[in-house]
Amino acid sequence: MQQERMLREFGAHIRRWRSVNGLSATALAERAFITRATLASIEKGTGSAQLDSVFAVLSALGILESVVASADPYRSEAARPRIDAIIQSGGTI
Repeated sequence: MQQERMLREFGAHIRRWRSVNGLSATALAERAFITRATLASIEKGTGSAQLDSVFAVLSALGILESVVASADPYRSEAARPRIDAIIQSGGTI
């Protein structure tokens, strides 16, 4: 399933960011005010972590704003033409 693969990939990215920042799993969990088990769940991509815990980890790594910004449809080349079409037809986003 694609969602499971994406969760695992996202978790691997978090693990790499932790490594880039020179943080142990325990240190990152403490900075994010979550349990080590929750961080392990995020890094394994099991999908059982709550979004606020994921955001806490991203914030502790200093990448929350860029991750949130990457989900902005206004920044997407694929979505931009659709947004323009909706606005030109009198709709709103």
